[in-house]
Amino acid sequence: MPESNPSHSTSMAGASIIITRPKANAAGLARAARACAAEVVLLPGVVISEVDAVDAARSALKAAHSADHWIFTSPNAVRFCRRLLGAGSTPDWPQALAVGEGTRRALARHTIAAIAPRGAQNSEGLLAEPVLARVKGKTFAIIDAPGGRDLLAPTLRERGAQVERIAVYQRKPPALQHSHFLALQQAPRPWISLVSSSLILNNLLAVIPQELRLRWQQEALVVSSARLAEQAHELGFSDVHEARSALGSDLLEAARLVLSRHRI
Repeated sequence: MPESNPSHSTSMAGASIIITRPKANAAGLARAARACAAEVVLLPGVVISEVDAVDAARSALKAAHSADHWIFTSPNAVRFCRRLLGAGSTPDWPQALAVGEGTRRALARHTIAAIAPRGAQNSEGLLAEPVLARVKGKTFAIIDAPGGRDLLAPTLRERGAQVERIAVYQRKPPALQHSHFLALQQAPRPWISLVSSSLILNNLLAVIPQELRLRWQQEALVVSSARLAEQAHELGFSDVHEARSALGSDLLEAARLVLSRHRI
C-alpha cells in the first residue's frame, strides 16, 4: 500500500525521484512519487532474501517463544519471520517492539500490537521508551539480518537483559545492470535520491560507473537520519537533506521541500 496520499499541491513534475530501496519494498513509494507527477528511477541498493540456514532460524524463533519481548528491526524482519513461522504462529508471539513506525505498521497488518518509538524512529528512540528503561533479568530476541548497526543488543545487555539476535533475512549487494545506469543517466534533472541505509549508499557507490557516480554525488540526497546525513557528507555528497524518518511518506515530503527550494 502507498505510504502517502499526494495531492496536486505536491506536484513534482519535471523532477526525478531515485528510489534506492530493495525492489520488493519499493512499489508503494514508487506509486506515491508517480502520483506527485515525478519521474521515478528504481536503483535498488540492496537485495533482500531469506537466510541460507532456514531450519536453524526457524528453530531459534521457536525456542525464543519464551522471551519477554521480540524486537523487530524492520518491516522485512516482520515479513520473513512470518514466512518462517507461518501465519498460525502469530497469537502466541511474545510482546513485540518495533524499531520505527514502519515496522509497527507491518506488525499491525498482521494484527500484532507493538510498541514503537514516540520520538526518533530508530534504535535510540526505542531504547528511550519506558518499556526498555528497566530490563534487568528480562529476555529479548532481536529479529533482524546479519551485519548492520548493532546498538540494541549491547545496550540492553548493559542494562542487565539477556539478548539473542535471530537473523531471518539477509542483505546482499545489488546486481545492477547497464539498464539501471542508463535510466539514471537519462532521467530528467534535478535528481532527488531517497536513501534510508548506509549499506545501500555504500553499495551503490561501489557499483555506479565513476563519471555517473560523480554526477550523482552533486545532486540532492534525502536521508532518513542525522547519522546517515553525516556519513553521506563524508562520502562526497554535497547536497544532503534529512527527512523526519525512514517512512516513505516522510522521505517523499522531504524531497518535495527540496524541490520547492530548487524552484525558487
